[in-house]
Amino acid sequence: MRLLLDTHALIWFCERNPALSDRARAAMEDAANTRFVSYATSWERAIKLSIGKLQLLVGFDAVFPGVLMANGFEVLPSSFEHFRAVLSLPRHHGDPFDRLLIAQAQIEGLTLVTNDPRFSEYGVPLLW
Repeated sequence: MRLLLDTHALIWFCERNPALSDRARAAMEDAANTRFVSYATSWERAIKLSIGKLQLLVGFDAVFPGVLMANGFEVLPSSFEHFRAVLSLPRHHGDPFDRLLIAQAQIEGLTLVTNDPRFSEYGVPLLW
């Protein structure tokens, strides 16, 4: 399976937060799956940390690239094709970072690991 991790899924994975479902954690730990983390996720975390909107138990540098490398997660760069796809997305979801993840999942044929109920309105495969 080819997975794209939503920001909260990555945070909960790193912090061993029980809010991450057993199914999501198992899929994220399964090396047989290709697990992607978008550059948009690191950007979102950096912005939210810098403005005090996010507090983390695991520091930015420990995750990027530490946790990613230790767990075999691949980085998914953003492309002009991804940005173009955002233009045509309906406005079910207003968060620009999540909208980019949705576009990336659509373009790259990825299953999104998220518990955000608004993602289902975009018809992308979800895992939770």
